[in-house]
Amino acid sequence: MSTGETRDVVAGYVAALRRGDLDALRASFTPKATWTIRGDIPVAGTWTGPAEILDGFLARVTATLDPQAPVTQDLHRIIADGDYAVAEWTSHARARNGASYDNDYAVAFHVTDGLIDGVTEYCDTSYMKRVLFEQ
Repeated sequence: MSTGETRDVVAGYVAALRRGDLDALRASFTPKATWTIRGDIPVAGTWTGPAEILDGFLARVTATLDPQAPVTQDLHRIIADGDYAVAEWTSHARARNGASYDNDYAVAFHVTDGLIDGVTEYCDTSYMKRVLFEQ
């Protein structure tokens, strides 16, 4: 993959995330894609395949949010080099208990043949745990 192609794939993923387009998100991943997040939170670990990533990891995080409040991401930049890209954004949401959730993310993507096959998510997991999972 060229740097430009990798950047376009990641930009497409972020755009689908911002739209809440689960079908487009699902189509962004290879069948054996992994999503890894470290830390002491209930969703920490490595999730494998689009079903685990979206129906497991993302669904568990989304379940902690107020469904009546919008979830938005302010994309700051995408930095790409060959098959790798890092997207930086700030997510804004409201927890089910009404607390505001504003967390900065740096998400590292590996892209192969136009699809995402590896992701490592970095954010303030202590803050995430406190606001989203200790309600």
